[in-house]
Amino acid sequence: MLAWASLLVVLASTAVVAVDQFVLGYRQPAKIMEIVWPATALYLGPAAVLTYRKWGRPQSRRWLDRHGKPPRTSRHAPTTIQTYHCATHCTLGVIIATPIIYGIGLEIFGSTLWPEVVGDYLGAVAIGIAFRYSTEEHTGGRRAWAAVRKFLRGDLLTVSVFELALLGWLALMHLRVFHETLRPGSPVFWFIIQVGLIIGFFAAWPPTLLLIRRGVKTELLGTPK
Repeated sequence: MLAWASLLVVLASTAVVAVDQFVLGYRQPAKIMEIVWPATALYLGPAAVLTYRKWGRPQSRRWLDRHGKPPRTSRHAPTTIQTYHCATHCTLGVIIATPIIYGIGLEIFGSTLWPEVVGDYLGAVAIGIAFRYSTEEHTGGRRAWAAVRKFLRGDLLTVSVFELALLGWLALMHLRVFHETLRPGSPVFWFIIQVGLIIGFFAAWPPTLLLIRRGVKTELLGTPK
């Protein structure tokens, strides 16, 4: 019951953000954020909706045309939004990779846990590089190399910390609590992943702040001005 209730809440939250952007017309100036905000709602639920309405919606052209200058924001907004950005790599990675791993029945040492660990991490890295590629101005091979270089410099640390926290939680649940009885067809499976994504978000926040303070993360996509 708890798992079903939680999943319904986060799916409803994701729908609220998506409808606001694509139906009501509050489109984001940084198009990648139109993926980041709904993906964040998939695990933070109403909290993501609140921060979207506070920090994301006022960046849209429609909001600015109606209200003028966006309101002042918290000094933590850039760090939080950048953490949302990197967390989206991991969120989409686990959503895509996990069903594939279980669907084809991959096992290492007789367990699906270790293929899931590898698949989720590689999925997060691939999504992160794809995000960087989509915002690059270069063309051809230079564009791909620039995307990889920027990901390694600006995103790899936070993605790795996020994944370490997420996968550590999943391993704990897998080995000590459920003993491989859960599958992607179970709502409890996805509820456990949702909790892991929340843990990963809080784990990735400090390294994101560190990278911003060191000037490594300088492209604050979708961050309120």
